[in-house]
Amino acid sequence: MRVEMPVFVDVQMPQRTDHRWATVLLVMLCLAGFTLLKLASATHEATWIVRWGTVPSVLFDGSGSTWQRILDPDILRLLTALFIHVSWLHLAGNLLFLWIFGRESEQRLGSWRFLALFLSGGMVANLAGALSLSAAQAPIIGCSGAVSAVVGAYLVLFPRARLGVVLPLGLYMEFVRVPAALLIAMWVVMQLAFTLVGPQYGQIVWWSHIAGFLYGIAFALASRATVRRRMRR
Repeated sequence: MRVEMPVFVDVQMPQRTDHRWATVLLVMLCLAGFTLLKLASATHEATWIVRWGTVPSVLFDGSGSTWQRILDPDILRLLTALFIHVSWLHLAGNLLFLWIFGRESEQRLGSWRFLALFLSGGMVANLAGALSLSAAQAPIIGCSGAVSAVVGAYLVLFPRARLGVVLPLGLYMEFVRVPAALLIAMWVVMQLAFTLVGPQYGQIVWWSHIAGFLYGIAFALASRATVRRRMRR
């Protein structure tokens, strides 16, 4: 009688590893900044916002040469202002857009390059906003400009992508998939319209959004070679 012993072959299927960490880190930093502000007293909150927000009148006070102002440590306010939010609605809107457009953009660009896009795009956006309001004493805060840079990069990286949205069609709410480029185009038109109205509309520096968006497009175009190498790997 012949007995056949069972043979077990250990076959490990390749699994897709997810090394995206930059978007999660940025979301956590924004949430941490918001939480710390809300835990502080009203006086400390106001002091912190003025100290670390981008104050146009301080940035362009005319003292010293242009090179001295660039080397001034206060220029870091263009960066620190990105992680300051005083309104939960402002924070939620920014984080929602960051999560929707950031995760896939980070996958294409790589985490470090995506982080550079967010931080540098946010600083450029804040600088543009400060230039448009050079005499203003109210600080520019929030990461809207940085998120706009992410949206601009997404448009270049995924020109044919479709996003699911819920729209009121007749008597019912319907889930439909529409081209991302169409939604982004509508968003750009809104930014341009609000910019013409001026920064007084909703106290939002719309020029920061436009500058960030254009910067994101330029950043993604300049990163095409890196993206192609990542796609081949």
